[in-house]
This record gives sequence, structure tokens and C-alpha cells, in this order.
Amino acid sequence: MTSDPIDNNKPGLVDELAKLSASVQAAKLPPELLEKAKEMLTRLKRMVDTGIYSQEYDRISHYIGWITSLPWGIYTADKLDISAAASVMESTHHGMQEPKNRILEYLSTIKLRQAAGHQDSVRAPAIFLVGLVGTGKTTFAYSLAEVLGRKFARIPFGGLGSARDLRGKSRLFLEAEPGAIVKALKSAGSFNPVILLDEIDRVGADERADIMGVLVELLDPTQNNRFLDHYLDYPLDLSQVLFIATANNTTNVATAVLDRLELIQMPSYSDEEKIHIGRNFLLPKALKDSGLSPDNLTIAEEVWPLVARPLGYDAGIRTLERTIHALCRRVAREIVEGKTQSVTVNKDNYKQYMTAY
Repeated sequence: MTSDPIDNNKPGLVDELAKLSASVQAAKLPPELLEKAKEMLTRLKRMVDTGIYSQEYDRISHYIGWITSLPWGIYTADKLDISAAASVMESTHHGMQEPKNRILEYLSTIKLRQAAGHQDSVRAPAIFLVGLVGTGKTTFAYSLAEVLGRKFARIPFGGLGSARDLRGKSRLFLEAEPGAIVKALKSAGSFNPVILLDEIDRVGADERADIMGVLVELLDPTQNNRFLDHYLDYPLDLSQVLFIATANNTTNVATAVLDRLELIQMPSYSDEEKIHIGRNFLLPKALKDSGLSPDNLTIAEEVWPLVARPLGYDAGIRTLERTIHALCRRVAREIVEGKTQSVTVNKDNYKQYMTAY
């Protein structure tokens, strides 16, 4: 390990040390972690006082920075208005009764326990949404966080290279950092967010067994109250996190993981459901995104079946969403070029607006 004199930079290091000490005092660290942080601050002070710099100084200060940035003791209060929650879910997602019912049951359980004087939190369920691309799995997780009034974080499993990406890397290694779970807690700013484990079936074959092993610990209600991140080297209570996992199918998901998830099959959309979603959800959003008003673009009833299925059968709604956005962009261009102020897409002109889309 290399060491260098730091006399010239000592004033700056003293200021940095003071900031680290203040952050430790301000953070609501668990008692054991607080003692550990104080010991580390003592070591840093000794390094500054002796005027010797080493890589150990950077490692310790980086660690203190991480533990003091986590939202220790911060839990958001769930919205327990069942009728309001049901209305919000109906306004953002068509159908999907089973996942909606699971969430309303969860909220009802919390409300009854509080009414009976049991203030301890109810353990959050781990929900597994399985369905084809475009069936609303990911967007439902975002909507769920809004319904509950919880913070939200997403972990894309398609980009995970190893189990260390989830659990973190030991501080013994250079440039070590916490894993995705700890980073999600920091990003969310609470210890009871909704965390989306997105596309857990996309994990590479070489690392699948190790990553599935971490998922078992993460999702098991008897283990996740002491989840260990290798960088923090301190057990985290994740029992109040609401995990939402998604996958296109269960083929690449370990049986042990499936046993710890409440599997909900996401059905494919019928043409009638797509038309309803397109008209009531996707078109208003696309109009807003394109700077249009409802007066600028009208889609005739007779054309909606063609909009819903422009390229043949599709289980999800992504193609439908792209088609509607493309229509809006084309109308926006005509308005900007002064060709028109409003367009009604009907049987006579739909090819003009949907060609190549």
C-alpha cells in the first residue's frame, strides 16, 4: 500500500473529516453501525494528524459516505383509503383485476390491524407478474407505488452481470460499492419502497444460479429482515419493502424463487380491450406528449380496430402505443406546417396517417 505525505492538503482533509463526522451525527444509524462509524472516524483523524495518506483513507471515507446516505428509520405511511386506491388503479390500468385485488387485500389487512391497535407493520407480499411483452407488468408497478404513496425504485435484471451486482462487493476490493438493493434504497429515500425486480427471467445462464440464490434470501420473509450486502457488511431489514418481480415466462426462474412469490398471470389483451385502452389511456397521453389538444386529433370509431391491430395479432399494447404516438406526431407536423388545425382519422384517410406505421 502506497503512502504519501499530506501536509499540503491537511486543511482540506480536516474540513472533509469534519463533514464526515457531521454526517455520522446527523444520520440515524443503527447503534452497532454508529459505533463502527465512530471507530472509522478515529482512524481517519489519526491519518490526518500524522500527515500520512493511503488508499485506506479513501476506502473508509467512501464507506462512511454510503452508510450516512441511506434512509435509516425512514418509512412512508401507506395510503389506506381502499376506495381511492381502487379508483386510482382503475384510472391507470384497464382490467388486471387479480393484481388489483391483491393490493387492496394487503391495504385492508394493514387497516384492520391498525384499527385493532396493532401498530406493527404487516409484512409486504412479494408479487410476481408474468406475461408477454406489453401486457402492463412494469407500468403496473409504477402505478402501485403511486396508489400506496410509497417511493419507487427499479432494478433491471437484464443488465446484471453477477450476484455481486445485487449484493455488493467486499470493501477489500478496490472500487468496491454496494449492490443494487442498497442503491435502490438510497434512490428511493425510504426503507419501505416498492422495488421493481424487472425481467428476472433475463439473467444470463452462467450467473443464473448465484443470482437466484440472492433472490431467495431477498424474497424469503424469514430471511429478508437481515439481508446482508457485502459492501456494507451490516444486515438490512427489508421486510417492509414491497417487491414486484416481472418476467415474460417462468422457464428461467428457479423453483425456490417461485415458491417465495405470489404469481399472477397477466393475460393477453383482446382487440376490444386494446381499443378501450387506446381510446381512454394511450391517446390522451400521446396528445399531451405531442403538444396537441383533443380538438386537434379525432379517431373515428370505425378506424379503432385498424389502430388496435395494424400489423396483425399482438398480445400487448406496445405496438398500439407506438401507432398512436406516430399518428399524433404526423398530425403535429401538419399543424406546424400550416396545413391544418385539426384532423379526423377515418376510413377515407387512415392510410395517409398510418402508412409505414
